Amino acid sequence: MPPKPPVFATLGCRLNAYETEAMKALAAEAGVEGAVVVNTCAVTAEAVRKARQEIRRLRRENPHAKLVVTGCAAQTEPETFAAMDEVDAVIGNAEKMAPATWAGLLEDTEKVRVDDIMSVTETAGHLIDGFGTRSRAYVQVQNGCDHRCTFCIIPFGRGNSRSVPAGVVVEQIKRLVGSGYNEVVLTGVDLTSWGADLPGAPRLGDLVMRILNLVPDLARLRISSIDSIEADDNLMLAIATEPRLMPHLHLSLQHGDNLILKRMKRRHSREDALAFAEDARRLRPDITFGADIIAGFPTETDAQFENSLKLVAECGLTWLHVFPYSPRAGTPAARMPQVHGGTIRDRAARLRAAGTEAVSAHLAAQVGRTHDVLLENPRMGRTPQFAEATFDTDQPEGAIVSARILAADADRLHGTVAS
Repeated sequence: MPPKPPVFATLGCRLNAYETEAMKALAAEAGVEGAVVVNTCAVTAEAVRKARQEIRRLRRENPHAKLVVTGCAAQTEPETFAAMDEVDAVIGNAEKMAPATWAGLLEDTEKVRVDDIMSVTETAGHLIDGFGTRSRAYVQVQNGCDHRCTFCIIPFGRGNSRSVPAGVVVEQIKRLVGSGYNEVVLTGVDLTSWGADLPGAPRLGDLVMRILNLVPDLARLRISSIDSIEADDNLMLAIATEPRLMPHLHLSLQHGDNLILKRMKRRHSREDALAFAEDARRLRPDITFGADIIAGFPTETDAQFENSLKLVAECGLTWLHVFPYSPRAGTPAARMPQVHGGTIRDRAARLRAAGTEAVSAHLAAQVGRTHDVLLENPRMGRTPQFAEATFDTDQPEGAIVSARILAADADRLHGTVAS
């Protein structure tokens, strides 16, 4: 029988997806066959529940395989997964990126290999040359987080912030462009902290400008998510002057009320968020914003929730990621007075409805306009503002085409290639 390749399952963020691709390459290099690997997320208690559910499902489908659990949930609570009968091995976030782990995976009898993530001082050396579609590649430039928001367990899964040197990033992007990628997305856990641990403490804007200057053939550069309070002068300059930097920013806002922001231990105020959105839109009028917002954070009153709801309109947010708050054991917020679950669900639904309305308004405003669309498949691509645009005829996958927008529905645009 031919060798059976390992099965990988990924839960959680884009960085996890990136690291799964790196693990696939490491496993292939080590000749690993037949294993099942679950790359978990720890962002909420629900994420951990889903990980356990996925592990049980994969064990039923692969009764004789070695089942390995890794990722943030494995890092933060290895004992939870080690206690599961379905699990053969638990490995930490640092260990999963080490070639030696995969070289001895099938013979290793040690059930738990999870070291202190806070002792890790370098990013993983294993870089991948793109994943996802053949049009867009993701490049990890940062990992970990030095901040300690009261709701967040992620620093304990990822460790402290550490950056990939700019030269390494530029060389990887050059390879990606040489391989035919038209768009690169910079990813990280706390992207705007990039550079603080490097000589001279460069900022994210410095990296963006360096990439655009040194890789002139890169058609489009995106930033996955930023903490707006850490936006530096060069980043704002790039927003204003660099058309190859896409006019779409996903903001880590979390809330719209100042007292709740303080209880979250965030470093920005409501006024800071409004000022950033106003400044960025003044510099780049076509820019759109996504945002992470938590509904039902402990102690949140009706009036405080309304401040979050109003922020959607006042900041001009379009693409919302709404998180119903759920307590994570070991975080300060879990010890605060909790909001009733039904209230949390209702508030999350209202935020999502506001987000849906904002998306519909943005899409409707694009009808009649022309956009450069990057094709993710022959019938669908993304505008610079990351709106999905579909076509009735096949287009070359990975190409950027000029498209006239003919119509819009609730969640996508419909266009034709401009003549």
